[in-house]
Amino acid sequence: MNFYGIRAIYHFEMARTFRTLAESIAAPVLTTSLYFIVFGRAIGSRMGEIDNVGYGAFIIPGLVMLNLLNESISNASFGIYMPKWSGTIYELLSAPVSWIEVLLGYVGAATTKSVMLGLLILGTARVFVPYQIAHPGWMVAFLLLTAVSFSLFGFIIGLWADSFQKLQVVPMLVVTPLTFLGGAFYSINMLPPLWQKVTLFNPVVYLISGFRWSFYGIADVDVAMSLGMTFGFLVACLAFVWWAFRTGYKIRN
Repeated sequence: MNFYGIRAIYHFEMARTFRTLAESIAAPVLTTSLYFIVFGRAIGSRMGEIDNVGYGAFIIPGLVMLNLLNESISNASFGIYMPKWSGTIYELLSAPVSWIEVLLGYVGAATTKSVMLGLLILGTARVFVPYQIAHPGWMVAFLLLTAVSFSLFGFIIGLWADSFQKLQVVPMLVVTPLTFLGGAFYSINMLPPLWQKVTLFNPVVYLISGFRWSFYGIADVDVAMSLGMTFGFLVACLAFVWWAFRTGYKIRN
């Protein structure tokens, strides 16, 4: 294992984040604060509890997950797309690093940034809404597992994209709508029976449900199923990345 290569890629990606703190950290935290002010205070104060949890506290896992998914995808996709765009991808391919080491560097940095942001949002939420974490160990596990899975997904998007516009297509037109429709701001049990069944085809439901369970012990779907879906998605992403490097898909040409 070439740890020097992994460390070089990781440090380069992390340095880019700290050069753009306003865009990478401050903007998502400020946006989330506005969500807490509008939904948690203004609207939440007029709504009743959901499963014995105040509305302002209920939406915290959904808001963290919304930012975690978007940031994981954005950081990883931009990280691998830039070498393709600038042509330095060939230097990376000719370097004595395997695809696993490349993946550890880029995905490790994207995961670190996303987890940092998730913890900052949790700290920000404490300013606006009191909440408790029933299962802190599982909360960290879900946070890490989701960040790694969607950083891998973002890495795939970065490999697939051949323009800066395409980097935003999947996060904006697929992931964000699925997150809003996946129970980020409500329980799917509040929906009519037919729509509850339809919603179960949304993979983000399982992420948000499992993460919310780690906070309050309540879940829309079985926790084991949430873990299984997340692990399955991670394995599928790993398999695709292995195939992409083996065949040179969108990398060598």
